[in-house]
Amino acid sequence: MTTQNSTADADRALKAKHRAMWAQGDYPSVASEVIPELGAVLVEACDVRPGQRVLDVGAGSGNAAIPAALAGADVVASDLTPELFEAGRRVAAEQGAQLTWQEADAEALPFGDAEFDTVLSCVGVMFAPHHRQAAGEMVRVCRPGGTIGLLSWTPQGFIGRMFAAMKPYAPPPPPGAQPPPLWGDEDHVRGLLGDRVTDVRAERRTVRIDLFPTPEAFRDYFKERYGPTISVYKNIAGEPDRAAALDGDLAALARDGNLAAGQDGTVMEWEYLLVTARRAG
Repeated sequence: MTTQNSTADADRALKAKHRAMWAQGDYPSVASEVIPELGAVLVEACDVRPGQRVLDVGAGSGNAAIPAALAGADVVASDLTPELFEAGRRVAAEQGAQLTWQEADAEALPFGDAEFDTVLSCVGVMFAPHHRQAAGEMVRVCRPGGTIGLLSWTPQGFIGRMFAAMKPYAPPPPPGAQPPPLWGDEDHVRGLLGDRVTDVRAERRTVRIDLFPTPEAFRDYFKERYGPTISVYKNIAGEPDRAAALDGDLAALARDGNLAAGQDGTVMEWEYLLVTARRAG
């Protein structure tokens, strides 16, 4: 009993830490300004239609949930961090989308078995620390024959390399936690879903990012707005030399990825993996 209680306490503490990480900064602005089109890409790939019941896992401010609602679906936007919902509600109201917002842990979804026609996640569930647990929950709440859709940053792509660049400055991950960009590895995702799904389709794509005038502007934007980056800088707040080194590493990453070198502005292609599958049974 003591071991079970200790495990439960550790899990609650970890989830509280994750919630706080995403509540800081301004992730809704990242979703709306940097990658606004990705949610609609996933909704289209999942062929979301009017009348379907759709669950967005790790919905954030609704980057995929709102396009799904605008497609006519009955949508639940779920996230561990309800602080993100306020911005999503504003955008939904502006666009005339009606949907339900519900706090939920991706690793213990508060929904019944086979409750949804489509279960999707746009760079959301990939940040749940226990991948197999989260994948199992997505499959569980999807009806047999229903669609599971995932859009995740790849390990080899820009965001995957950004996480690799930040890793030496971050605290050690908790036991059992897996790196988020693994969800962008096709073999890893196939292993997570296993024989519980059929008709798996996986495709690497890129999104063009031309928002930032300089590599340093990219770095400063993410330092101010993106929860994981903010958390890493907080971890080395008392070490100015390491903070300066991380400053240099992130600017160098954007500089190396700049397709417009020698021209005005910074243009990057960020790679992601788009996966759709059908629940077996």
